[in-house]
Amino acid sequence: QVHLVQSGGGSVQAGGSLTLSCKVTDYSGGKYCLGWTRQVPGKEREGIVLIDSAGNPTYAASVEGRFTVSQDYAENILSLQMNNLKPHDTAMYYCAAELRRGATPCTPCSGGFCYTGDLGYWGQGTQVTVSS
Repeated sequence: QVHLVQSGGGSVQAGGSLTLSCKVTDYSGGKYCLGWTRQVPGKEREGIVLIDSAGNPTYAASVEGRFTVSQDYAENILSLQMNNLKPHDTAMYYCAAELRRGATPCTPCSGGFCYTGDLGYWGQGTQVTVSS
């Protein structure tokens, strides 16, 4: 079982920056896949970041070049640095995880799209609001 606790977020004007953090506690002692998603009320959840099996972050086209993920392996914290924020980035943001079973790889984003349907553990969500 994986427990995710998020912090950060808030409100910012367009062009500003925010950082989200996700503390990952893995009670299984195993390996897991990680990612970030966001959701606007009334719309489908959008995957924006997936970490591949080598630990490299991959990004959706909508955030590529503006958002950066970093990992603190000592503290098990996954951070999402969001720069040059735009009003359409306004959403509830979630970190997500799934346990890796055996040699199953962590699926990266592909073609600018991040499929997060395999991630079964979710943080509590953090609101990000970007005003114009």
